[in-house]
Amino acid sequence: MKKFLLMLCVCFLLVGCGSYNSKEAASDLAKKINNTKGYKLTGELEISNNDDTYKYNVEAAYAKDDNFRVSLKNQTNNHEQIILKNEDGVYVLTPSLNKSFKFQSDWPYNNSQTYLLQTLLSDIQNDNKKEFKTLKDYYVYTTKVNYPNNSDLVKQKIYLDKKLTPKKVEVMNKDNDVLIKMTFKKVTYDAKFKNKYFELENNMKTAKTESETETVSKIEGDTYPMYVPENTTLASKDTVDLAEGQRVIMTYEGDNPFMFVEQTAAPADELAIVSVYGDPFQLATSVAAVSDNMINWVSNGIEYYVVADNMSQTELMSVANSVSTMPVSK
Repeated sequence: MKKFLLMLCVCFLLVGCGSYNSKEAASDLAKKINNTKGYKLTGELEISNNDDTYKYNVEAAYAKDDNFRVSLKNQTNNHEQIILKNEDGVYVLTPSLNKSFKFQSDWPYNNSQTYLLQTLLSDIQNDNKKEFKTLKDYYVYTTKVNYPNNSDLVKQKIYLDKKLTPKKVEVMNKDNDVLIKMTFKKVTYDAKFKNKYFELENNMKTAKTESETETVSKIEGDTYPMYVPENTTLASKDTVDLAEGQRVIMTYEGDNPFMFVEQTAAPADELAIVSVYGDPFQLATSVAAVSDNMINWVSNGIEYYVVADNMSQTELMSVANSVSTMPVSK
């Protein structure tokens, strides 16, 4: 009788161990993330755009209350951009140019982010039709995603180890092609930071001393958007010599007129802060500043603008993402 009861208890334990489900995993993950006073993670971000793959080293940090810092460093040219959120606002920093965009934005909560734990949790919690699988080494959630400016991205797989630590995120299109992949190398849930860690001036100063300043005085070669809206064509191209550098202005006319501007970028003597009523957005080549009628970004020492009065943000993003610049990795 004792042996029977012992075997019965073991059976119950085994059944219980195997019944960990989506609701329980999401609840435990929420406790893990919501109870931390600060976390820090490192990893690698890969973005596929047409036939090119762009790779970034990622460092992301969070501290209560609502302080975020994300460093994205180009693996090829060491060019770094920092997305910063503190009590003063949301910023995208380009330390090599001593320039920062300041946003009136709900970032990071207004769309999906592969490298922040809070937004991964939000995607899991907000999808009533999510899928949950238990593999040998991982729990895997498949959820819809929220990328309002990129309709190609429709779902993601979030891989968690058995301690509910994120290991990988794959964002896919409707054909299950992986267009964005975030691989986590290390996640620390009890991170502590110095007082100035999330301050704008400190980040700009520290990152600037570590970055490689790339100054381009002339625009070499022809760069065009590979995507142009239907019934829209290039009408003119003008090159303007500046006091320091050059500017190329391309004017497109037709059903969806827009301007595409390239300009050599030089470091500012003093910290330049540009206010933007929009959001930061991760392009393949850079973090861009996106507003209602303009996208602005910097890549390889060149500053780019796509400007249109009557074009949707989705169309603007399509034009910007199609601009052919040097990939981070092939």
